[in-house]
Amino acid sequence: MLVEYSHNREQQGTSMTDDSRDLAQRAAKIATATFANALDDFGLAEACILPTIKSVAPGMRCAGPAVTIRESVGAPGTYTSADFRVGAIIDAAGPGDVIVIAGGGENVSTFGGMASFASKKKGIAGLVADIGVRDVEEMVEFGFPVFATHLTPLTGRTRLKVEAVGETVEVDGISVSPGDIVVADGTGVVVLPRDKAAEIIANAEVYSADDAAAIEDLDAGLTFLEAMAKYTRI
Repeated sequence: MLVEYSHNREQQGTSMTDDSRDLAQRAAKIATATFANALDDFGLAEACILPTIKSVAPGMRCAGPAVTIRESVGAPGTYTSADFRVGAIIDAAGPGDVIVIAGGGENVSTFGGMASFASKKKGIAGLVADIGVRDVEEMVEFGFPVFATHLTPLTGRTRLKVEAVGETVEVDGISVSPGDIVVADGTGVVVLPRDKAAEIIANAEVYSADDAAAIEDLDAGLTFLEAMAKYTRI
């Protein structure tokens, strides 16, 4: 049975609080590699970095609170077209949210070009899917950031069922809860637990400032060896 999305929202509004909006905006300025350094300081790197999910095309990036989806997959005809429920997934997310789909790494498509257009139109920040997606050219054309396990032409219709919305899920082996801050770029995807996100982001901002300062020093003539000694975590 489909679990209803539990976040409060005004009609056509957003699930983001002022706090989560601020955290997402700050996180969006920081590379996932920099977050990995910060997560190491908290002993959370292995628990918060998705190991295999990557962007479907170069240049994609998104950050925002997670709206979580759990799906099951079977052979063709296992489910009905009504079980596909992509519209319910898009309806669950608001502007600035990142849709996060747990699909068990199955090689069928849960999201395509038309869904990407609708999501972009609504202001959804992006999609992270532990399952397949398709229509990558349209995703690029519409400017909707998508990160997935597989690219496949194979439709999920009658093969896929949306089981739940808004519960803690396992994505690429990593636990993701509603409201966790998701950051994704060309290097990978990190998930910042919502109760620690502010601390992790503040720590990552220090490393990001060091990176910027190191670039200025290198441009002014500092050698890379000297920069490595001055900035120990670049």
